[in-house]
Amino acid sequence: MAEAIVEQINLLKRGTVEVFTEAELAQKLTEASKTGRQLRIKLGLDPTSPDIHLGHTVVLRKMRQFQDMGHKAILIIGDYTARIGDPSGQNTTRPVLSPEQIEENAKTYFKQAGKILDSSAEKLEIRHNGEWLEKLTLMELIQIAAMKTIAQMLQRDTFKKRLQADVDVYTHEFLYPLMQGYDSVMIESDVELGGTDQTFNNLVGRDIQKGYGQQPQIVITMPILVGLDGREKMSKSKGNYIGVTDEPNNMFGKVMSISDDMMENYFTLLTDLPAEKIAELIDPAKTHPKERKVLLGKMIVSQFYGEDAAEAAAAEFEKVFARGQLPDEIPGIEISAEPIAASKLLLACKLVSSGGEAKRMIKQSAASIDGEKLTDPNAEITPKDGAVIRVGKRKFARLKIKN
Repeated sequence: MAEAIVEQINLLKRGTVEVFTEAELAQKLTEASKTGRQLRIKLGLDPTSPDIHLGHTVVLRKMRQFQDMGHKAILIIGDYTARIGDPSGQNTTRPVLSPEQIEENAKTYFKQAGKILDSSAEKLEIRHNGEWLEKLTLMELIQIAAMKTIAQMLQRDTFKKRLQADVDVYTHEFLYPLMQGYDSVMIESDVELGGTDQTFNNLVGRDIQKGYGQQPQIVITMPILVGLDGREKMSKSKGNYIGVTDEPNNMFGKVMSISDDMMENYFTLLTDLPAEKIAELIDPAKTHPKERKVLLGKMIVSQFYGEDAAEAAAAEFEKVFARGQLPDEIPGIEISAEPIAASKLLLACKLVSSGGEAKRMIKQSAASIDGEKLTDPNAEITPKDGAVIRVGKRKFARLKIKN
């Protein structure tokens, strides 16, 4: 095997869970090198949410590596499959989105994905799977369904768990992996990327391609990035995420809150640092824990906002959290001078998302006015012009009394 191909495979394997199979990947890369053909690298996305976070970027960064090698990313908007609902990792059937919701989410999603991918026409193709799935006849759907047995479909972990827990599995959910596999046929996928929760779906794609006489795609699975809580996967609904549109100071601050035992995982999946450098960074005898967090924070902020913004965010963090000073920029909130309950004041300042959260933060001594902690959620506060409200470590607001 040529040395250049070995180097490519080593880079592409970095941070992955499994490659089905490495030998096939080497063969495709070798053939592409000899013929100059671009490999078609597939990533299917059901835009069930408009925003993406660092967890999503793990797979997008792998796709960018293929692009940098000269290959073409094929992003498939699952406008049709999103109406079925992907059961991956779900204990219940997912709600079905409207076409309008899907398209609106997709626009925002791909604008954010463009921060990571090469969006030039030579390197990126965007397709909607409704292009071909809406045209399928019943007979064609039956022919696709005939390529997999019920026993094979029930090997899916999600279905197994739901059946064991006596939770319904609906027939239409079997169609999702079949349709995703048919997507691979229609775009003639060479490689499909996905998280470990997509392994079953992507491997079904290999079988469907064989059924249509195509060479089966390589499947590369990526680990699920753990969220800020250190327990569950990064998710907006769980509130443990770092969004790619988070402003630099907030993004940097969230990175600094990550526990030390998550550092290796984040460095490996979210940066291009070599393994030996990461080993040095996570060794407490060689690198101070704060030093490595600051480096990670700067590297992540730089990816989305540039080095100047990263340095400024690091300086701001040092000022606010290490020295206990106020940030340079604090959002101003207009409010009347009428007395208001402490919990309602936090809500009015948009520092919490609900009254319940406001009460919880006050009871946890995580809210203050001009440095004095709030202790009673129902205590009446008379707002003063210029007063600074703080919730947690990163949220501030400065009051502006309405005339």
